[in-house]
Amino acid sequence: MTAEHKSENCCTKPAADTENISSQEPTKKVCSCCYTKHTDRSEAERKKLVNRLKRIEGQIRGIIGMLENDAYCNDILIQSAAVNAAVNAFNKELLANHIRTCVARDIREGKDETIDELVTTLQKLMK
Repeated sequence: MTAEHKSENCCTKPAADTENISSQEPTKKVCSCCYTKHTDRSEAERKKLVNRLKRIEGQIRGIIGMLENDAYCNDILIQSAAVNAAVNAFNKELLANHIRTCVARDIREGKDETIDELVTTLQKLMK
């Protein structure tokens, strides 16, 4: 617990205005020192995304092994390109879900700042 926290579990209680939320809806944390958004995902969706990331993690470990075994540069580059493609596929899936759920909901609720947030995120993804 850091000095700015008021209690040990200040970041674990849902804010009063976020009770009875639907899945996919971001919620606010209670204390201003730990304000953040999060999205409630179904167990199936979470598992699917985590599995994708674990496969990517395995690919990265494979590249590390290739480097440790002095593999040919071109072979490593090909594996690195495969990792980039896998990360891009993960990002596309997560982004599509974000737009369908969080962004659509916020726009319906008149939260136009979500559009600016989405544009900023897209700009970062397209670097």
